[in-house]
Amino acid sequence: MAGTRSCASAADREVGPTTVHDDVDVFQTCTPEITLETPHKNLNASQKFEAAIRRFDEENARDPNQENGQPRELLYAQRLTNWVLRLCPNPSEAVRLAARCQHLCRWKIPRADYPMTRTGYLKWRTDLKKFHAQRAGEILRDAGYDDETIRRVQDLNLKKNFPADPECCLLEDALCLVFLEFQFADLAAKTDDDKMVNALKKSWEKMTEVARAEALKLNYSEREKELIQKALA
Repeated sequence: MAGTRSCASAADREVGPTTVHDDVDVFQTCTPEITLETPHKNLNASQKFEAAIRRFDEENARDPNQENGQPRELLYAQRLTNWVLRLCPNPSEAVRLAARCQHLCRWKIPRADYPMTRTGYLKWRTDLKKFHAQRAGEILRDAGYDDETIRRVQDLNLKKNFPADPECCLLEDALCLVFLEFQFADLAAKTDDDKMVNALKKSWEKMTEVARAEALKLNYSEREKELIQKALA
């Protein structure tokens, strides 16, 4: 089982007006004039963060693939951000940045460019992670972040020290929950049961107990429930 971390309980997260709702961008800011054209030496810490997040979103907004009328990777980044904050309402700045750039410009390295084999798939995934981390580092450096912060965000992108690193576990939990909430149904509809059960087992093994509890609260079809039950048996 993946590691643990110190964050508010699920009950704490669900009480009151701070509850995060799906597809609501919790990183919207009220200072649109702050951009990376502003010299980073003039930006305070909050403005640097806002500028970096805005630049990540601008990059992902160029995704030609659409989902629910929005660029797919922009929507994915917002969903991942929301899950991170639902699991841990006060994550570090590095985690918040990593969540927003985890799939940065993913469409630029299509799966079709690699052999349709297990080896080809793994090479594609490895190259994607490196690409995301490199592009994120460039944007963070332009925003004025120091090398230590950039390296930390990239380590999270690359999932280094998982599952020993609690923040890496937090990001992995959020990734798994985005999959279960928004991608599981479509994948299950075109995948045979054995492959789907195996994929669910792998996801479940990577998740912490907190994330597993959240996963069991999601809405599933009867077939999806059966697949999860088989995976957990």
